[in-house]
Formats: sequence, structure tokens, C-alpha cells
Amino acid sequence: MNIHKAFILGAGLGTRLKPLTDVLPKPLVPVWNEPLVHHALRHCMQAGIDTFAINTHHLPDTWQTAFPHHSFDGAPIEFFHEPELLETGGGIKNIASFIGSDPILVFNGDIITDIDLTGLMEAHVQSGNIATLAVKSTGPNCNIAVEDQQVTDLRNLLDRHPGNHQFTGIYCISPEILDLIPAEQKISIIPAFIELAKCSQLGAFNVDSASWHDIGTIDTYRQIHQQHSDADSSSNFIDPTATVAPTAKLRNSILWPNTTVTSDAELSNCIVFSDTPIAGKFANELL
Repeated sequence: MNIHKAFILGAGLGTRLKPLTDVLPKPLVPVWNEPLVHHALRHCMQAGIDTFAINTHHLPDTWQTAFPHHSFDGAPIEFFHEPELLETGGGIKNIASFIGSDPILVFNGDIITDIDLTGLMEAHVQSGNIATLAVKSTGPNCNIAVEDQQVTDLRNLLDRHPGNHQFTGIYCISPEILDLIPAEQKISIIPAFIELAKCSQLGAFNVDSASWHDIGTIDTYRQIHQQHSDADSSSNFIDPTATVAPTAKLRNSILWPNTTVTSDAELSNCIVFSDTPIAGKFANELL
């Protein structure tokens, strides 16, 4: 059985990325001049995903603007709005009708990566596990215990192991996991994972060879652009709809759609995201 459905987690508040997320939900924040979520959708489609679900909460109308036809490159998207945030477990329970009897891929909406999704999905189907997590053996939060391609503990909640792997926020689940998530509750997916670890049904798929970026903060947002720049120290990312006066001076700056930079502006390492015309000299500012 091939996996052809994916659930993109899009409902978070993006608190660490404020004030950018005062304007857009984090998955719609532009990265390399297109919404962050486009990178996840395209990555999934390259691995054979052809149908998507996305949960929403913060600034829900912006999703309608971004996807007026509820599709991306021909792949249908079903939106599940959460008036009250349900967290990861509740969000999955809320899309039970989308899951049906199929295993699905779950993808955090703030991740840019080249993880081998095909390998992950094949490993999940072949293993018979109810969930399979994509993990790395290095990272800032190695609290997932892995032994022989099985997750044996998470956050040391089972007192088995403090952890030796980083969870990437990307995983596969089979519909049986819905039985472990209470209905209509705000709850993390972690309790369900713990129950699966207890009965050796929580797999691990190592993705050490992949690049992986969690675009969770202003610093990581800047870094992903800097890493994508060429050797020119004045590299900028300017949306095609932005207006820049010919005499304006920009260096290492990011301009969002429909922003305006006036003729006397000098910007260095700035992010322009408001609809107010920018004039004057600024460095390392959010404007």
C-alpha cells in the first residue's frame, strides 16, 4: 500500500516568529519569495502525495487568499479549521474523516528539508508500526530514544532513556492511532506515541543525511535566506510584487509581497513585511 495523503500542520500561533506572524500564519510566511508551506507541499508531491489536509486557526482568512481554489499544483487541499487550538493529537483526531482507512504522512508546516519522504513512507508501510518518526542523531533537542529502528522512549517519560535522537516533526501514522486519541480534546500526539512505544509499535527512520531546518524564530528565518544566497554579500530576496525605488540601497534584506521601499532608503539585513512605505536608514530591523 502506497501512502498518498498528507496532513500539513498549519494551525500554530507562530509566537516565536512574531511580529511576522501578526500578519500571516507561520506556514504562509514567505521563504525565498514564496509561502513556506509551498516547499512542504512540493516536497510531498515529489514523493507521490496527491491529496492534502491542512489545519488552520490563526488568521484563517489568509489561507483562503493563499489557496482560493483549495488546491496546489492540481493537488486538492481540504482545510480543517480549529476555532480553538486542538494541538497535534487533537488536530489529527479532527481529520479522522480525511484519514479514513489510509496511512498518512504528517508534516510540520514550519519545516524546510530534503528528507527522503519516499523512504520514510515505505519503511512505515513495510514495518507494520502504527507510527514511524523521521529522526536525526544530532540536533538541539535529542530527547527521542531509538534502538534498532524503534522508538523506546520520548522525553524520558517511560524512564527508559533520556534520548539520543532529534524528532524532525515529520512522521507517518496508520489509522489505528485514532483509537489512542480522545475525541474533541486539546491534546498532544505525545501520549499516543508513548502508548505505541510501550508496545513496540513506534518506529524510527533515520534521516541523518538530509538537510533540515525548523523555521521557528526570526534568527532561523534570516539564516535560511543567508544559506540560500550566493557569494554576493549584497544578496536580497525581493518579492516580484514589491516596489523598490531605483536609488534605494539594499543589502541582505528580505522584502515581502506588496511592500514599498522609497528612494532614500538604505536597508541592511532588514525584513520588510508591513504595507507602510519604508524610508531612511535601517540595519537589522523588522519593518
